[in-house]
Amino acid sequence: MTTIATGTDTLTRDALTVLQPGFTGTTAPDWLLRRLGEGLSSVGLFGRNIASPEQLAALTAQLRAEREDVLVAIDEEGGDVTRLEVRTGSSFPGNHALGAVDDVELTQAVARELGRRLAECGVNFNWAPSADVNSNPGNPVIGVRSFGASTDLVARHTAAYVTGLQSAGVAACTKHFPGHGDTAVDSHHAMPRIDVGAEVLQERELAPFRAAIAAGSKAVMSAHILVPALDPELPATLSRRVLTDLLRGELGYEGLIVTDGMEMRAIADNYGIRRGSVLAIAAGADAICVGGGLADDETVTGLRDALVAAVRSGELPEERLADAADRVRALARWTAAAAGPPGTDGTDGDADPVVGLRAARRALRVTAAEGFTPLTDPPYVAALTPVANIAVGDETPWGVAAELCRLLPGTRTGSFAGEGAGRAALREAGTRRVVAVVRDEHRHPWMAAAVDTLLAARPDTVIVEMGVPQAPPRGALHIATHGAARVCGRAAAEIITGE
Repeated sequence: MTTIATGTDTLTRDALTVLQPGFTGTTAPDWLLRRLGEGLSSVGLFGRNIASPEQLAALTAQLRAEREDVLVAIDEEGGDVTRLEVRTGSSFPGNHALGAVDDVELTQAVARELGRRLAECGVNFNWAPSADVNSNPGNPVIGVRSFGASTDLVARHTAAYVTGLQSAGVAACTKHFPGHGDTAVDSHHAMPRIDVGAEVLQERELAPFRAAIAAGSKAVMSAHILVPALDPELPATLSRRVLTDLLRGELGYEGLIVTDGMEMRAIADNYGIRRGSVLAIAAGADAICVGGGLADDETVTGLRDALVAAVRSGELPEERLADAADRVRALARWTAAAAGPPGTDGTDGDADPVVGLRAARRALRVTAAEGFTPLTDPPYVAALTPVANIAVGDETPWGVAAELCRLLPGTRTGSFAGEGAGRAALREAGTRRVVAVVRDEHRHPWMAAAVDTLLAARPDTVIVEMGVPQAPPRGALHIATHGAARVCGRAAAEIITGE
C-alpha cells in the first residue's frame, strides 16, 4: 500500500529536504516554488534552464524569494561538461588540460574564477570536481573530465580545485566516490564494475578523495559502480559499507554525501529510483540527485512519499532521515554565510576573466613536422565526431572551426563519422588544406582509419586531438588540447594560424 505524505509535518519536510530535483524551463514552475515552501531545500540546474547570466541570476533570485537559504546546484565542471555555457562552449579548460599543465596555483585560480561566475549568478553548490583517476584510457564517461592517470597528480589538483571553488563561496562536490576512473562502462547506461583489490583502491582511487576531504570539500558524490572488494552485492550509492563504513568511518568525512543522478540506468534499471533512493539514504547518503532526465512534480512527490513510507514501515530509521536533512541544512547555512553581504559574490580576490584562456594555451602539446608553416588561407575543418556521452551532452559545440573562421574568414567545416568518414571528408574539402579534429582517436577504430585516409591523400593535414591524447602524434602539425572546451579550440586555432 502506498503511503501518501501530506502537510508539512517534520517527517514530510525532512523527506523533501534531502531531494535535489531538476525542472524544465528558464523560470521556476509553480510546483517547484510550492515544494520549496513545504521543505524542499535544493534545486538542480541543467543546461536547459540557462539562457544567459542575467536570466540565471533572475531565476536564482526567484527561487530565493520563496526560500532564502535554498541550495542551487549545478553540474559545471568547465571544459567539456558545461551548463553555464552549454550553447557556446566553456571559457575554462577542463580537468585534463589543467592536469597537463600541472600548476596547482593555476588550477586553483581557474576554479576560483569559475566559482566567482557561479556565485555572481546566484549558484552556490557545484557538482564538481571529478576526482576520478583515469587509469583506464578506454573509459567512455570520464576521460578528459579527469585530471589524469596519475594518482598524485589527481589528488593535488582535486584539492586545489576544491580550495579555489570554495574560496568563491560555492560548495564543492567531489565525485564520483569511490572512483569511476577504472571503468569501461558508462553508468548512465549500465552498471560498471571495478575488479581490483582493496590495496589498489586505497592507493589509487581513494587518495584524491582523502585530499579533497583534507581540503574541506563540503560535499562528496557517490558513484553508481559495483566494487566487489568493498561490497560484492550493492553499488557504492546504495552500500552502507562504502558510504558509512568507508567514507564516514575510515576516511572521517563529515560533510554532505550526494548521490549521482538516480535516474541513471545503473540504478533505475536495477532498483528503480524510489527503491534506490530509500536504499541510498539508509546506506548513508544525505541528498538524492534527480532531475537530469526526470524533472517534474510527480518525481518529487513520488520520492518524498517513498521515503516517508519507508520510515513508517520501519525500513528506514527516522533518525537516519533526520540526520541527512540536518546535513543538507548545515550546508545551506555554510553557503549563506560564505556568500557575504547582499550584492557581493563571496570571492576573496579580483575577477580574472582570461585565466581560462591562459590555462588552455599552456595545456597544448604541439608536434610539428619539419618545414611546417602556419595556415594563411581558409582551410576545410573535418570534425570526426564520436557519439557524445550523456554527461557531456550533444548541445555544446566543440572543435576549432568557429575560431578558425574568426581568424581565417571563409573557413568551411563538416562533421563525419563511421566507415568512409575519411573519404567523405576529402570529397568535401576539395582543394582546401584539411584540419582534422578528433576526440579520443584511440577509442574509435573508424576515426583512426579516417585519419589514415586523410594523411595518405593529404600529408599536410593538421590533426587536432581534443580528447585524451593516447594515439601517437601524426600529421604536418599535431595539437593535443586535452579537452574540447571553446577556449581549447581557440588556443589550437592560434597555433594553426601562427597568431
